[in-house]
Amino acid sequence: MHAYRFKSPLIALLAAAGLAGAAQAADLKIGVAEALSGGAAQYGAAIRNGFQLAADEINAAGGINGNKIQLVVEDEQGKKEEAINVFKKLIFQDNVLLVFGPTLSNSAQAADPIAQAAKTVAFGTSNTADGITSIGDYVFRNSVTEADVLPETIKTAVRKAGVKKVAVLYGNDDVFTKSGYDNFKKALEDLKIPVTTTETFAKGDVDFKAQLTKIKATNPDAIVLSALIAEGAPIMVQARQIGLNVPVSGGNGMNSTKIFDLAKDKSDGLYVGSPWSSSNATAENTKFIKAYTAKYNAAPDQFAAQSYDALYIAAQALKTVKFTGKLPADRKAVRDALPNVKWTGATGAFAFRRASDKNGKPAGYDADQKPIVSVTKAGHFVIEK
Repeated sequence: MHAYRFKSPLIALLAAAGLAGAAQAADLKIGVAEALSGGAAQYGAAIRNGFQLAADEINAAGGINGNKIQLVVEDEQGKKEEAINVFKKLIFQDNVLLVFGPTLSNSAQAADPIAQAAKTVAFGTSNTADGITSIGDYVFRNSVTEADVLPETIKTAVRKAGVKKVAVLYGNDDVFTKSGYDNFKKALEDLKIPVTTTETFAKGDVDFKAQLTKIKATNPDAIVLSALIAEGAPIMVQARQIGLNVPVSGGNGMNSTKIFDLAKDKSDGLYVGSPWSSSNATAENTKFIKAYTAKYNAAPDQFAAQSYDALYIAAQALKTVKFTGKLPADRKAVRDALPNVKWTGATGAFAFRRASDKNGKPAGYDADQKPIVSVTKAGHFVIEK
């Protein structure tokens, strides 16, 4: 009997005799590997909060057929090597049923193969780069890919802001930002929008004046920006400081309320796409925002909403599993149940879509959702119709 479910040897023995339900509810251990320190903690902290809120709600409502969800949370620091270490700990030492995370696509590319080899679900809630789910059939995500979102973001900016030509700026040393650039480039080509110049930067850079000055000289109608918010926010500030006041079309990494803290009055005119918006007034989203704000005394963002929904999606699968107490079988049962889940939560109606590997063979599972495009105005994300 593995220790991944039961609180004590006594409960394990009772379970083997079929008496656990009469004695004490079991724990279902679920791993959470997120960046809780370092630059990516801007995302990871909100993700952890979303998971905890959902776990508290699910457990208060009776858990999973009477069993409680126990989150085992580890800080992977937004680093590939640490993500690998954390995945190994959660899978092989903590014996979790599945692992959520890691936060960044860079880290997912490194750590998800560990889960695939161990036949343990790796469920990303913030990974949007191309190729993540091609790793294998135990890799899932409910974060909509940049390939699905970015064309819609650009189309909206073109329609609403009269964009006819753009300059491109992207981080060239990160899987996520390079994937965003590739998808932006394809979308611009498909829409036949000229690019006046393409400039790059690296993670950790703080001065972007040289690139922005070159961009300004080409007189673009907008900047297409693939960046994480640690670099993206100062890029917006410095652009405005040199008089480059054109709209910015950003990727998933820019879709955070942190933009208002970091860029303050220079944050207007940022177009982003996501299935979630704080302005989306559905019953499910309204309930989530109210509960999150009450618990954490802060507004949620896209990343909190996606992790919150992800645990509810997993819960629907877990409710259908007949647990055996044998870890390999139970992990496989979770993997087999997940693709069938349909759920309507804070991010709207959700279903999984099968992805393919590089040879065109079925692999993992992506999100089948449509993005909402919003623009920043006076410290708020406003949905663009």
